[in-house]
Amino acid sequence: MISKYKHIIWDWNGTLFNDVEICVSIVNNLLSKRNLPLLSRDKYKEIFTFPVKDYYVTAGFDFNKESFEVVGKEWMDEYERRKHECGLSSSALQVLVKISSMNIEQSILSAYSQHTLVEVVERCGVAKNFSHLVGLDNIYASSKVKLGKELMKKLELNNGEALLIGDTTHDFEVATEIGADCILLASGHQNRKNLAQCGVPVFDSIKELLEKT
Repeated sequence: MISKYKHIIWDWNGTLFNDVEICVSIVNNLLSKRNLPLLSRDKYKEIFTFPVKDYYVTAGFDFNKESFEVVGKEWMDEYERRKHECGLSSSALQVLVKISSMNIEQSILSAYSQHTLVEVVERCGVAKNFSHLVGLDNIYASSKVKLGKELMKKLELNNGEALLIGDTTHDFEVATEIGADCILLASGHQNRKNLAQCGVPVFDSIKELLEKT
């Protein structure tokens, strides 16, 4: 399946980087400070979406009382303090190495801020597997579509020559917009039920990709 593509575009958070548990912990800390009901891991994966402002509203934050920017910065500040608690998803390194050995180029397209993306990818020891690391220029995790189109143009890829692998319905939307095929992983920030609505292959873990190379 993977061998037919010229380029693999990876999402980072929740796909290659196992940060779901810490994200649930952080949002619950923010909810607790506001005396709001906490989220279980399953509930988090059910309601998480892009733009994250919509997810915050569903989680119970009231942006008539405080701004999204304040909540977003509070969340990101705690994430930055705790990001070193996270590491690569199980089998991620094996998949990256195997794809690289097939002479297929790989990139990361992330809603993470650019400078922090580069820092964390390098800390995880996998930067050498990627030709491009592409993140946002802000902390508010908006759309990756524009960045994805710019990446496809830079790579000089046509429709169907790239495969985007992510863990959210937004990754599917990005893939559709930029002309890439898509595989989604239910081990990340959204559950299988939400991902299945996209009509593309959904795997339970990144390990299953080893069987598809």
